[in-house]
Amino acid sequence: MDTCLRAIDAVNGALNAFTSVLALRARARADALDHQTAAGATTGSLTGVCFGVKALFDVAGEVTLAGARLRETHAPAPRDAFAIRRLEAAGGVLVGSLNMDEFASGFTTENTHYGPTRNPHDPARTAGGSSGGSAAAVAGGMVPLALATDTNGSIRVPAAACGVFGLKPTFGRLSRAGTVLFAESLDHVGPIARDLDMLEAAYDALQGTDPDDPAQLPPPPDPVENAAPLRAALAAGAFFDRCDPAASKGAERAAQALGAARRLDLPGIDAGWSAATVITLVEGSEAHLDELRHAPDAFDPMTRDRFLAGALVPAPAYLAAQRARRLWQSRALHAAADIDVLITPGLPFAPPPLSCDALLLNGETVDPRSMLGLFTQPFSCIGWPAMMVPLVGGSGLPRAVQLVARPWQERQLFRAARQLVAAGVAAAHVVT
Repeated sequence: MDTCLRAIDAVNGALNAFTSVLALRARARADALDHQTAAGATTGSLTGVCFGVKALFDVAGEVTLAGARLRETHAPAPRDAFAIRRLEAAGGVLVGSLNMDEFASGFTTENTHYGPTRNPHDPARTAGGSSGGSAAAVAGGMVPLALATDTNGSIRVPAAACGVFGLKPTFGRLSRAGTVLFAESLDHVGPIARDLDMLEAAYDALQGTDPDDPAQLPPPPDPVENAAPLRAALAAGAFFDRCDPAASKGAERAAQALGAARRLDLPGIDAGWSAATVITLVEGSEAHLDELRHAPDAFDPMTRDRFLAGALVPAPAYLAAQRARRLWQSRALHAAADIDVLITPGLPFAPPPLSCDALLLNGETVDPRSMLGLFTQPFSCIGWPAMMVPLVGGSGLPRAVQLVARPWQERQLFRAARQLVAAGVAAAHVVT
């Protein structure tokens, strides 16, 4: 634990990943674990593992800021979020809260109030978002594990940008109780970690029934392990139309390592993108209407403009988006019925520079902020589990591949990711 706190002290000033360091709490927790171990108590799978949490998780006695200055006057949280309690029950040690886009609305963690989080591999570039602090803290060697949330890709985008592993489980798998929600019907909780063993240990520890999250669903039993070859397919069409050659080659290399000879088209994905955008705008704004009326100048201007746009979306458009979402889900289930894992590029391009408003992609000028979640957003919309896996090689900046499975099939993602690691195709990029 002291090693972790020293690393935060040495590195965080350059990266701005942690917004709050809870040294006293961490030391007290470590001392308690030492006493339990000395007394012969059974230890958990995460005993002594330090972790940080995105600043929208409730931490007992601390104000839950969610990256927003207008929440600084709120009362401290009365207890820890369910996910924190689960990790600590497995022996984890919470060391602090991590920077994020205001109210999780963004993909770059360029927070107007608390400053930008910088990419450990190139501090001039974004760490991704909205859970940029979580990914940067892991990739920067400050903690081996962090908690994050994902609405349209906010676990997977920063994991890809920083070169670490990130898992968005099936919607409803993990409780979100004790978190500040961005879009209620889209938000997921999940871990970011330096390796697959840590990621899976955290995923296992986070599970548990929680009546305080009405969106949580009873999961079916995990499938029985079998020796049948993994049925993998490489996404086709839209996933390769708007990405750079390195992103394409990375996905193709992963597909080859997994024996994926098939390319899979997903009909209806355009409707999925559109539906996710509308639903996010409407639900995100609805949660902050009172603050928009009474304290509009307290918002980051970009966040405020997004929420105001969402407030102007008519109800019929929102209902149409929900219908399109169900249609996309039905078509995706049919198209992927006979595969275990779908492979897509991770990000369309390398992590862009901070404050970058325009990027040249295949001869076209694009807004990188609007495109970072291009490959992640459709699967958040339908709640499918997805994992970002960092790739070996490249130009020095992290590159990643996204693995996607049908609902409740997270173990297939771990199976495929372990095959990529064993084949020498995948590994985390942690700065030490």
